[in-house]
Amino acid sequence: MSVTDTRATTERELDKAVEELKAGAERWARLPVADRGALFRRVHAAIADVAEEWVTAAAEAKHIAPSAPYTGEEWMTGPYGALESAATYARSYEALAAGGSPLEGLAVGTAPGGRVAVRVLPRTAKEWVLFNGFKAEVWMPPGVPERQVRDEAGLRAGTVGEYGGVGLVLGAGNVSSIAPLDAFYELVAHNRASLVKLNPTFAGLLDVYRTALAPLIEAGVVRIVNGDAAVGAYLTRHSGVDKVHITGSAVTHDAIVWGTGEEAERRRAADDPRLTVPITSELGGVAPVIVVPGRWSAADLRFQAEHVATMRLHNAGHNCVAGQVVVLSADWAQKDAFLAELRRALATTPPRGTWYPGADAKVARAAEAHPDAERIDGSLLMEIAADDPACADEYFAPVLAWTQLPGQGTAFLRAAVGFANDSLYGTLGANVLVRPEDRRAAGAVFDAAIADLRYGNIAINAWTGMGFLLSGATWGAFPGHTVSDVGSGIDVVHNGHLLAGPERSVVTGPFREFPRSVLHGELSLFPKPPWFGSSRSVTDTGRALTRYAAAPSWKRLVPVLLAAFRS
Repeated sequence: MSVTDTRATTERELDKAVEELKAGAERWARLPVADRGALFRRVHAAIADVAEEWVTAAAEAKHIAPSAPYTGEEWMTGPYGALESAATYARSYEALAAGGSPLEGLAVGTAPGGRVAVRVLPRTAKEWVLFNGFKAEVWMPPGVPERQVRDEAGLRAGTVGEYGGVGLVLGAGNVSSIAPLDAFYELVAHNRASLVKLNPTFAGLLDVYRTALAPLIEAGVVRIVNGDAAVGAYLTRHSGVDKVHITGSAVTHDAIVWGTGEEAERRRAADDPRLTVPITSELGGVAPVIVVPGRWSAADLRFQAEHVATMRLHNAGHNCVAGQVVVLSADWAQKDAFLAELRRALATTPPRGTWYPGADAKVARAAEAHPDAERIDGSLLMEIAADDPACADEYFAPVLAWTQLPGQGTAFLRAAVGFANDSLYGTLGANVLVRPEDRRAAGAVFDAAIADLRYGNIAINAWTGMGFLLSGATWGAFPGHTVSDVGSGIDVVHNGHLLAGPERSVVTGPFREFPRSVLHGELSLFPKPPWFGSSRSVTDTGRALTRYAAAPSWKRLVPVLLAAFRS
């Protein structure tokens, strides 16, 4: 593959791309639903063909050596995620074309607070084996009846003759599957063609993306360009752009909507946005990790401490799903033992150099605000209170905070949920770690506490990063944000079964890895997760998982399992 031209695209080239997308969106509007599904099957094949090059380019963008033990992260968060998404959208189109629903084959049940819950994992026998012990549900808002959920599933994917216009997708610069997935959702859910402007950190992936998405580019519904902030500003004001979607920060979102400095103040006061078209967004936040106290074994403490370290250090901490504030019980007899294991996990996880622009400055800012912070092999660990800057500043770097609240059992859980809702910035993702025995003892109180968490993605004994990669789950902030108070963003993406107006996704996993899970009565054969920082086989697992996603079969599933059990 030739070296990618990373120069910014000229205004003339941008104008031409917008005009081509207008024509492409008009053709897409007339395209039969079955043909749309077939096109996504071709996208799936194109991604599979370029997977190796995709991973290489993503690793180069992050200055990751090919021999680094965590290169496998790029397989899972790059081509694997894109393959799963393309396949799920293709299946949804195929169901609609046959007169059915994207929900066919999914169990629909209930969740606390009068909610309908759609089970999106496991969907098949292969998924039951691959993700043994995990489940994922999409919860609808309270009071939405099941019939409405079923009737409205599909969004605009099954609508022929509807012109969705041209959208601008401002791609993220931290995870390589984000920009393609955002463009997929605009097209499938809204019949909207996308001009994807890559973040400069991923400028070197331009050729890979264009190869992977070639069927959509040939159909005239996707264009991908490089460019700096000036290119982005030109496009947000372009008369041919009908909608904007951004994955990034609230600061960037607000600059697009309101401008900066005195202009922003004036426009906010007059409720006169600079941006004149709709905007959706995914903007991160400060993610809690609530640790419910109980009688944990030494192995439990080690495993879950490594779990928390992984949430923070994956991708060098440059994740909107990175756990940032660990919430502990001040009255937990094992609090100090857990913190000791957390320090050990931070110290022994293979170090990742910070590579995202501005990360070092954020680490320095955190260190300056917390002179007592512990420096552990390139990471910062610090104790904070409810009014600490760490509660409002998403560090996007290897900085981990912890706090303690009084109480045990359900009293602590309620306090922790209140702290997460009221003291931490954002509503994107929350993690809860709890022994199955303690969850059962809490019963309905635990379920109500999860329902009370105002987050768009919740992981129980799992990490919300898994929810990001599940194509059937939704990804986005808790509903209710506006352009004036955007928080973690507006609307959702991914949502492979095309549910209308979802509230959140909830992923549940095993508290213990196999074989300890079985020894303690959990029916899970899942080993140490391959995304854990200490995994010895993350690259082999990521490669095998991507190969499996390219053509799922029992034969291709076996190498995934063999690699995973070597972790």
